[in-house]
Parts: sequence; structure tokens; C-alpha cells
Amino acid sequence: MKYTISQKNWGEYNGHQIFLYELSNDNGIKASITNFGAAIQSLSVPDNQGNMADVVLGYDDLQGYIDDQFYIGTVVGRFANRIAGGKVEINGTSYQLTVKDGGFHHHGGKVGFNKKVWQSKSFTNEDGVGVILEYLSIDGEEGFPGNLTTLVTYTLNNQNQLIVDFAAKTDQSTLINLTQHAYFNLAGHDAGSILDHQLMLPLTDYLPVNAMQVPEGTLTPVSGTPFDFTEPTAIGKRINEDNAQLVLSRGYDHSWVVKKQDSDELKLAATVFESGSKRTLNVFTTEPAIHIYTGNFLDETIIGKQNSSYPFRSGLCLETQHYPDAPNKHHFPSTQLNPGEEFKSRTIFEFGINS
Repeated sequence: MKYTISQKNWGEYNGHQIFLYELSNDNGIKASITNFGAAIQSLSVPDNQGNMADVVLGYDDLQGYIDDQFYIGTVVGRFANRIAGGKVEINGTSYQLTVKDGGFHHHGGKVGFNKKVWQSKSFTNEDGVGVILEYLSIDGEEGFPGNLTTLVTYTLNNQNQLIVDFAAKTDQSTLINLTQHAYFNLAGHDAGSILDHQLMLPLTDYLPVNAMQVPEGTLTPVSGTPFDFTEPTAIGKRINEDNAQLVLSRGYDHSWVVKKQDSDELKLAATVFESGSKRTLNVFTTEPAIHIYTGNFLDETIIGKQNSSYPFRSGLCLETQHYPDAPNKHHFPSTQLNPGEEFKSRTIFEFGINS
């Protein structure tokens, strides 16, 4: 095995040391992980000619992540996506979460997991090379009850998979919904629009949203709608159609149903293909949903790695997670975690070539 890992100091934040870990496998794939926001800072994979390109948006330095407003590459929690109203009831007790101006809790609150410093350590074993990151979210943080200990483990293996494992425990009943918020561009992080990428979602239902962009509560068939990606389809083919859901969200910013109930089963949730490089990305997950976001709020003022700009729709997020607004929709898979239980989920980003 030729797995390697290196660690370097990447700055300091609020008195905490920030590190950048670089992982590599036998095939030359490299992933860089930082303990600020548990972010994937870079991910270099080969094209059909063996040329490497970094296929995730990101920043060259720590300050970029401190200033970032788009969750680029980070882990989002304690509760990813949206909760309408921000007031939740857990075991008969009401809790008010921090909310945005629109009146909803969003992506963990004012200072979510994406802005936290995680404890970190690297490892190498027979399964690959990786980093384990840990964060203790204290009782009351952003309005959530319970001291919640969260572990994120990134593993890079020789099957060209970057595996993201989440685990969490709490000392009080609480809510949890974690996701990895990488923005992918398989042509390269600085290649511009992702609208020519081919997307396949082997999923027959999605979750339409209301004006607050939280699910209405119905699992709606994709058939006959612009949300039907059961066959590989260019992301941009229908994104500008006069469809109320697309207009409301400025593009795709919706969850598709992977499962209707929680289980440990790993299922294929998405496949992405970029014709210029022939790169493919398969996403497998144990999570019940995948949220597809087409970078509708990116713009050319966002300056990322190598002084490149990240314009409108230049990154594709494949956010595996539970259904948004699940605390208000009791027929959705539950996001409640109780003492004595352990939350676990796995997502695999698997890279390949389709020549």
C-alpha cells in the first residue's frame, strides 16, 4: 500500500490550532481535510488521460473558510437544511432554535458546525487513510438541548472512494441532521458552470417546498416533472423551465427520497458524469434523502482557490441527509436522538472514469 498522510499547521482561530491533512491513495487521488468546519478543502482525481484536477470548490487559506457564507466543503449541523419556525417540541418540551430573517432555522444556526474547530487525528489502516474529527456541541447551543458529541471520519481508500462516516451521542433527547456540503465540479473547481454535467438519480419521489423552502410534506412522484433524473440528464436541460418549484428556488434546491424509513442499508443515491474529463461520481448513502443544490446563490464575487471565481451554478452539492423540516413532519423519518442511542450514517463518494 502507498497510502500517505501529511499534516501541516494552517493557522489559528480563537486560540485553537488549525490543521490541514493531505491524504493520498495508491492511484494518486488526494484529499485535503481541515479541522475548521471539518471541511474537505481539496479533492484531486484523474480524468481519462490521467490528468489530475481538484474537483471541489474551496479556499486556499483558513481565512477563506472563516469568511465563507456558503458552507463550502464543510460539515453542516447540528441540524442541516431548514426547520420551519425554528420552534420544536421534543418529548413534550418546547425549544426555540435560532432562526434566520425568514423565520426558519437553517444549517445549524448562527454559528453552526461549519464554523467550529474540531479535535482531529489521522490514521492509516487496512481500509485506507483518513482523519477522525470530534466536536462537542454543548447543551443550549443554537437552542438545541443536550450535550452532543459528534464524530466525523473521512477515509480515502484504493477503490477511489472518499467515505464520510458520522456518529453522534447525546445526554438529553435532541435533534440531529448532519451533512457534508462539498460543491463538486467534475471538470475542475475553476471550470465554471456545472449545467452540462449529466445527473442520474435512481429515485422516484422528491419533496416539493413551500415559500419558506421547507417541504410541504408530500412525497411527490418525479415522473413528468423537471425533477425526473431517473435517466442521465444534463443538469441544465430543464433548470430554467417555468416551473413554480424551480422559480422559487432559483434552480434545484430540493431533496429526493432515497428511503421512506431509516435503515443501515447503503443505497446508490446519485451518479454524476462530466463528458469533457469523463470523470464519474457515484454517491452511496445510508441516509433517507439526498438534497441536490445547483449553486444558485454563488456569484462571480466569490474568490476561491488559485484566485478563481465561483460564479452562479458553478458547483453541485450532493447533500445526503434526513428530510428537511422533519421535526414538524411526524410522518418523515425521525431526526430525534435519545440518550443511550448512537446516531450513525455513512456516505461514499466514489470516483471513476466512463470513457
